[in-house]
Amino acid sequence: MQTSSLVAQALVNGVIIGLLYLLMAIGFTLVFGVMRIVNFAHGEFYMLGAFFAYLLVSRFQLPFVAAVGAAFVLAVVLGWVIEELVLKPFRHDELNGMIATIGLAMILQAVALMAFGPDPQFMPSVADGSVTLGAVSLPMSRLYVVGFSVAVLLTLYVFLGHTRTGRALRAVVQDTEIATAQGVRARLMYPLGFGIGVGLAAIAGALMAPLFSVSPFIGATPLLKAFIVVILGGLGSIPGAALASLLLGVTESAASTFISNSIAEILIFALVMAMLVIRPTGLLGRAET
Repeated sequence: MQTSSLVAQALVNGVIIGLLYLLMAIGFTLVFGVMRIVNFAHGEFYMLGAFFAYLLVSRFQLPFVAAVGAAFVLAVVLGWVIEELVLKPFRHDELNGMIATIGLAMILQAVALMAFGPDPQFMPSVADGSVTLGAVSLPMSRLYVVGFSVAVLLTLYVFLGHTRTGRALRAVVQDTEIATAQGVRARLMYPLGFGIGVGLAAIAGALMAPLFSVSPFIGATPLLKAFIVVILGGLGSIPGAALASLLLGVTESAASTFISNSIAEILIFALVMAMLVIRPTGLLGRAET
């Protein structure tokens, strides 16, 4: 009975972690799909989202849900401005664009370090108590993560699939030249795609802020996990990212629960290497033609 409870708890924790990885990975995939740039500053927008939420809740006393929404809006606006002023010359220039985002990541981290200092900051608890479902106990703060993540993903699905702007953004991701020939204003889709992509990273950071500490250095691990999800799922495949995020989250949670954190990391990278050997395009990715 005890083992079954641990298994159920590990699965639930894995799904929660996977939802956050999915927000990061979809944003990362969206930026690459629109601009053909590997965004090495993606983790820094996760960090900024965590700091935005921390400031809005701790110092301005905003409700947590409002703070997460505001963090998304601020990140989208900041991403739009950065794309127009900094990254515009590097659209579809993979190498130089990658170098530019590395520099951008260093700048954002340095600015956060000067503004907040190197010491970790802790957000007050946003929800007390827990909910017990059978053998699984879920703190209310983690239920916030589940509810908000699902709501964001459903909203993104509706936006991309059932709105004119979302379909235009998908058209640019699939083929910029054909989309432009059909009347899509690609010059507006670039900053919009980048803004939404980094906004999703900011939401993930804001949701994690109450669960862990916030500091200028927290972006590296989420960026690495986003890379792993994209490799496993297939670059440019959102369904692949969803499947890979859940696989990664459950694997990480189960291995950490029953073995150790170190073994969990080894298993994750072994899974990535096996995928690169067996299916380089990822679970649902397609080879370039």
